[in-house]
Amino acid sequence: MTLEQLRIFVAVAEREHVTRAARDINLTQSATSSAIAALESRYATKLFNRVGRRIELTEAGRLFLPEARAVLARAAAAERVLADLAGLRKGSLALAASQTIANYWLPPLMRRFQDLYPGIALSLSIGNSERVANWTREGIAELGFVEGEADDPALAARPVAEDELVLVVGPDHPWAKPARDGQSPADLGALTDLRWVLREAGSGTRAMFEAALRDAGLAPAALDVALELPSNEAVRAAVEAGAGATVISRLVVASALRAGTLVRIPLSLPKRRFLVLRHRERHETRAERAMLALLEGGPDDPAAGA
Repeated sequence: MTLEQLRIFVAVAEREHVTRAARDINLTQSATSSAIAALESRYATKLFNRVGRRIELTEAGRLFLPEARAVLARAAAAERVLADLAGLRKGSLALAASQTIANYWLPPLMRRFQDLYPGIALSLSIGNSERVANWTREGIAELGFVEGEADDPALAARPVAEDELVLVVGPDHPWAKPARDGQSPADLGALTDLRWVLREAGSGTRAMFEAALRDAGLAPAALDVALELPSNEAVRAAVEAGAGATVISRLVVASALRAGTLVRIPLSLPKRRFLVLRHRERHETRAERAMLALLEGGPDDPAAGA
């Protein structure tokens, strides 16, 4: 069994599609299929069921997947330690971030980092806050960025920025005109009168909103949730189309508010912090320290004088 075979297996397992996996890891379809076949033959174990033109993990494949990921994470960690010996002239830094951060806050910082350290290859995985914490704990990401709070004893967390949640509706919503006229049609108690479009459970935005409701004595289950969607962009588009109201990051809807395709409803909502996560017990590379220094506004080389 080779690391390359494990890498191919994980890619196929995550996508449940040989062609897409081959494209994403820059291999031919035949080479990808051959690697999977070699693994299955070597250990006389079926890892995938072929169902028509689809594939799906067998029970053995599902059990093997977290082990394969763990081996790849350890190999990547070993490679980073060796690359670290070269300082910041070459190497890599694996990041993970929740959607709001990944799409609206982090890209300019990644660009500044690459300007300062062009030899460090950055990669970014995107998921909800829960998944980002898992990836950071498992070593798939060296630094994770999430919204709200992190409650994992294996992870160290520190705030790096602040975000504001806002209540918005489409321009034809009954609450839109009073808001445009400077009136306040909403308080937390009135929120159960609305139809809602919300992010999925596990997202930082959803968790923060539900916590605010509970603090006000309202049960999140009392909301009339018409749509539950997996991305900020889908939520924004649905609200613009009149599907309901939502609470979302101001970063996500700033352009829509300026264009008038969404209307902000005055409502006092708590601010939330953006946190950076890292595993407490894993080696901190110079690339990590450089990124953390950049987040704190200090782009100086943290390896200098080390």
